[in-house]
Amino acid sequence: MKNYLKNSGLILIAMMAMISCDKSDDSATGESYNTSFEVTDAPIDNADVKAVFVTIANVSVDGKSLEGFRATTVNLAALVDGKTKVLGNLDLQARSYSNIVFELDFEKDVYGNAPGCYVEKANGEKDALVAASNKININDAFEVIAQSKNVIVVDFDLRKTIKEEKSNFSSDYNFVTMAELTAGIRAINAELTGKISGTVNDSKNTSDKIIVYAYKKGSFNADVETKGKGESGVTFANAITSAEVKGIGKSYSLDFLKEGEYELIFASYKEDQESGLHFNSILEVESVTDLNLGAIKVNSMLKISANVMVTGSR
Repeated sequence: MKNYLKNSGLILIAMMAMISCDKSDDSATGESYNTSFEVTDAPIDNADVKAVFVTIANVSVDGKSLEGFRATTVNLAALVDGKTKVLGNLDLQARSYSNIVFELDFEKDVYGNAPGCYVEKANGEKDALVAASNKININDAFEVIAQSKNVIVVDFDLRKTIKEEKSNFSSDYNFVTMAELTAGIRAINAELTGKISGTVNDSKNTSDKIIVYAYKKGSFNADVETKGKGESGVTFANAITSAEVKGIGKSYSLDFLKEGEYELIFASYKEDQESGLHFNSILEVESVTDLNLGAIKVNSMLKISANVMVTGSR
């Protein structure tokens, strides 16, 4: 009887171990979910820049190239206000990823014309864009969610990734340093993002252009952000994203914001013949609906409206 119980116990332990191994194996292999990859842009605050073309030769995640991807030359400057371009897709397990690599072709675009990456100025001239490497590692982590429509949006923030060098009343453009280039690109799962949009009433005509910057709540430091950061002197470098106030209704749209609390900063820009468009001041604004502009809570379920009136500057 004792031997029977002992043997039964051993069998039970063995069965439990097998079940445990099966569960572990299921967890290790995991179910895969079709995940789409798209590209968008936060606008560049420079009136001399008409377009910014980049030729993308390949996109990979954890060393695996996107399926359905074909080399493409895209005008990033046109992909603003929530507009995106689909690049391809991959079947990925539900977990966090942090290794997207974009391979650019600096030499030629998909039509065989040189250069492959360039700024098109307002006067029609082209300025070739090159970097120390044609492979850009995007280290911003993104999540693939189980049982969900996963769309990973890669945001090339042109304001952070392209620098302007002025000489003799002319401007030349190029990519910033590799470290700054990597830092200026973010990757987010659109399923986990929200949006802030609204209008700006500038009845006093304080600005030739107004740019709205979204910062994590409490992170904005005017002395630091307006002076320029790093080797390329990027201003408003810590902003998560930005948008230009434009159109008849003077509207803006801050898209693909991760869930969290944000503060909005409204900046005034002036334009003249000698220096072009340049930062003027931080604007004082009031919400027309008593919304706290310093602590706007964003989640994936709401589209938040933040309409403001300019009351002054500082």
